Amino acid sequence: MTVKTFILAVFLFYSFNFTNGQYWQQAVDYKMSVSLDAETARYKGSQKLIYTNNSPETLHKVFYHLYFNAFQPGSEMAVRLKNSADKNGRFKVSVDSLSVEEQGFLRVSNVTQDGHYVSTEDSETILEVTLNTPLGPGQSTTLELNFQGQVPDVVRRAGKNSSEGVAFSMAQWYPKIAEYDIDGWNSDPYTGREFHGVWGDFDVKIILDKEFTVAASGYLQNAEDIGKGYADVKRPKSKRGKVTWHFIAPQVHDFTWAADVDYIHDTFPGPNDVTLHFFYKNDPEIIENWRKLQPDTAKLMAYFNSKIGPYPYKQYSVVQGGDGGMEYAMLTLITGGRKYGSLFGVTAHELAHSWFQHVLATNETKHEWMDEGFTSFISTLAENEILKENREFPLEGSYRGYFNLAASGVEMPQSTNANRYEHNYAYESTAYSKGAVFLGQLGYIMGKEKLFETLQTYYKEWQFKHPQPNDLRRIAERVSGLQLQWYLTDWTQTTNKIDYAITGVENKEKGCVVLLKRKELMPMPQEILVVYKNGDTELHYIPISLMRGEKENTYSIEWKTHKDWAWANPKYDLILDRSKEAIETIILDPSGLMADIDKNDNFYVSSKEGSN
Repeated sequence: MTVKTFILAVFLFYSFNFTNGQYWQQAVDYKMSVSLDAETARYKGSQKLIYTNNSPETLHKVFYHLYFNAFQPGSEMAVRLKNSADKNGRFKVSVDSLSVEEQGFLRVSNVTQDGHYVSTEDSETILEVTLNTPLGPGQSTTLELNFQGQVPDVVRRAGKNSSEGVAFSMAQWYPKIAEYDIDGWNSDPYTGREFHGVWGDFDVKIILDKEFTVAASGYLQNAEDIGKGYADVKRPKSKRGKVTWHFIAPQVHDFTWAADVDYIHDTFPGPNDVTLHFFYKNDPEIIENWRKLQPDTAKLMAYFNSKIGPYPYKQYSVVQGGDGGMEYAMLTLITGGRKYGSLFGVTAHELAHSWFQHVLATNETKHEWMDEGFTSFISTLAENEILKENREFPLEGSYRGYFNLAASGVEMPQSTNANRYEHNYAYESTAYSKGAVFLGQLGYIMGKEKLFETLQTYYKEWQFKHPQPNDLRRIAERVSGLQLQWYLTDWTQTTNKIDYAITGVENKEKGCVVLLKRKELMPMPQEILVVYKNGDTELHYIPISLMRGEKENTYSIEWKTHKDWAWANPKYDLILDRSKEAIETIILDPSGLMADIDKNDNFYVSSKEGSN
């Protein structure tokens, strides 16, 4: 290789990986067949996987996730749950207490690469496969294996015999190839947190007793073999025999299914010719709510389409099963015996994941707040609008959750690996509440309209690419014209807090000065409302120098922009052209969108001057 060729190769490598955040994506095509014995909850199957290496690196190994192996006494998940600083409230049953029949497992055999057996090493929930033939950039290989498993009782998300009587909730049930991306192999052991996967096409055949109705990711290919209208024909339990359900799910990074003998199956037209499917138990106490849910789910999808971008598939299923609620490719598993507000709320949240987790799919082990937090943000706004709740501050719950976290003493940086949080409480609050507040405050910094323009651009440019935090930041900067590295750094990589105060008001020769103070480390621009005793109001805006720009006024009242507040200076003098005696009230952050941890000193009231 000549020097010139070498330099060109190096240039192409770094351009391909890092320039403008354009990451490469691996590709997978699964073809699987699985047969489930409903009496024993044992299943066995085969998998053929065509794996394409789109990275610029040669791969010598691949890794698979074997999630069901976590549901055994003594597993890493069991040990982690037992030794965490606080109890993980999502686990209602101790993994260490599971009987042999209640446990789960997933075992792999006969692994081959292009028809030749390969060496494997089993490490509980991770299977390491050494390739016989290294896989170079742009090359594809065929990996085949057999697997057998046992469905655990529903301990977390997946399993058999849910609390509401759903027979099987089959999530994370198959050997799933790990994602290899710009950060390398994502092969963390499963300890009950989140998932990360490779997009590809799934061709799956599910074989089980005829009396079952199956809900699954993807499009059913053989409805005529199953019964008219997909699965509406009731099959008496006395009728023996099995049937094969054949599904194809294009461009997804997961495949999930559920099965029960008492499912009611309804469809409802969604926006953009999407068919919405609903599978729920034939229980008179829940049927009314599940029927009411159907048009509201269509409204939710239309809302998310308008605020983020179009849902890319032609089907979505809401399925009763599992525990709580969990998002999967083209469907969600949720518990169904809820009051309507709760049923609608969990559906709104899990459906919103379709955009942030299944189309954008940021790595949740590393940046879970970009999925859970953003999903909480948009689903909360959707609930408020569709249910006509008319809440003045819909995000109040998320802000309250963050304030409690900030005061708890156990907060860790938002950039912490999801498996490394010392306290489960800190993980939950950081992912959901602090993640939602990130967007709420971003709207405060750049304006609501530009926030949604940012989200729409982010979705359009980064779908099916696993974006990282900096990718969102750069789009927000482009849309707003502001520099935002300071915001991403302080909010996500530290536990720095926001706390501003009005420390006094003093008359000057002309007008007065409002004495402001930054009490904590994190800087923020300030919006200040002044109400005078004669009824006049003024809005004052103080940018911070780190922004290198100013927010456009998005309010109906005009505002006055003042000189920048430099971060290094904890104090700032706001000059007003009227006397102190003319002032009735001064309010820092009248919108409430700035997550100031102590709002008791954010007010000045003339009649209560002594308390400021």
